[in-house]
Amino acid sequence: MSSKHALGFGIDIGGSGIKGAPVDLHKGRLAAERVRIPTPQPSTPEAVAETVTQILDEFDWRHSFGCTFPAVVTHGVTRTAANVDRAWVDCDAAAVLRRVTGRHAVLVNDADAAGVAEAEFGAAADHHHGLVLVVTLGTGIGSALVNHGKLVPNTELGHLELDGFDAESRAADSAREREDLDWEQWGGRLQRYFTHVENLLWPDLIVVGGGVSKKFEKWSPYVRTRTKLVPAGLLNEAGIIGAALLAHG
Repeated sequence: MSSKHALGFGIDIGGSGIKGAPVDLHKGRLAAERVRIPTPQPSTPEAVAETVTQILDEFDWRHSFGCTFPAVVTHGVTRTAANVDRAWVDCDAAAVLRRVTGRHAVLVNDADAAGVAEAEFGAAADHHHGLVLVVTLGTGIGSALVNHGKLVPNTELGHLELDGFDAESRAADSAREREDLDWEQWGGRLQRYFTHVENLLWPDLIVVGGGVSKKFEKWSPYVRTRTKLVPAGLLNEAGIIGAALLAHG
């Protein structure tokens, strides 16, 4: 990678906020302090694209950029919509972003972006020759599968059926809060989920992201897996970094 291409730009779209910053693609870290703007309401594609433009203009960024989105994304089209306006379903979001921002946009699922960042520069940086599963625990369960450094997109493993339920309805961090589970009780839920995923995929490493990864030592003693389980290394910056990496190709 030549020095003139050492910078990329990542945007992370969420239900409550849209964040963005330039990214040092050599070091895998933000090249400037990120800017965050509340997600407009209603969060229609046009309104969100206008907010993305504000962030790009804040840094005078005129080149292509990567953008995460809480949805299944195929060929720039958002097939689902979580915590955002339903107008995103089956929307050619990359085309909307390109038209409104005036820049080329590469759109990617938010968990996939975080997974790519963790695999390249974070907790899985030493596992380029194996199968890495990155799981984000929050309102739902996001997942990213990286095999020998290559992303397998849109795995959506939070929607696996487990004991008759959508897995994330039982094991996401929101379930812990909603049901007032202590760490041991929630750890039992995670144990069941991770055992199921292990038996399906046999990963070499499982990386756990999301806000609860900061409390890894509180719940991890109650989760016993044959696969090594580690907390994410990049935390809240992973989405921005991963989006920038994927946009660079």
